[in-house]
Amino acid sequence: MLLRIEGERAVLVGRDGTAERAVDPRRLPLGAELTEALHEWARVATAVGRGEQEAGAAAGAVVTRRGLQLAGRVAATMGVPVGYQDPLTGEQHTVEPRPEPARPVRSAEPTPWLTGLTVSAVSLVLVLITVVTLAATLAETHALLAVASNVVVTAGLLPSLWLVRRQPVWRWVAYGVAAAIAMAWLALPFILV
Repeated sequence: MLLRIEGERAVLVGRDGTAERAVDPRRLPLGAELTEALHEWARVATAVGRGEQEAGAAAGAVVTRRGLQLAGRVAATMGVPVGYQDPLTGEQHTVEPRPEPARPVRSAEPTPWLTGLTVSAVSLVLVLITVVTLAATLAETHALLAVASNVVVTAGLLPSLWLVRRQPVWRWVAYGVAAAIAMAWLALPFILV
């Protein structure tokens, strides 16, 4: 497979039996971003090729480097060596597919049990006192108001607790609030009596 420019378009040329066949990169599984980058490179290379000689040396080096980078990305995506024909000099290079470098694995941080459980305990106490006090105050007026207040508080807090349950710091608050809601429901029958 050979990457080159025909007109102002990037094409990949390969052998189909005995004949050469040029294929538009859009017909290959390269992805939209890589395909657009190839065509953009082809337009720039064509413009540089038509340009004046003073700007040609520096711009030509940039076009060559970018073409080699794109050929490397095509080779990595397709998993095959890709030839690269420099549009300005006509030189050909072969770019071998290189596997993506492995990303370093971050070691898991130790769980801050003491701090986390302290945050959970404080949030449990604050929410439990608040919900039980609200239910007790409303129970003096009517028992159904105490039940309704627990329903409203539970329905209001549960979506937020669900969203933060896996966040590194907020999960501890979520644990405490969830325990407080459960304890408030357990305390509700004693408030109503």
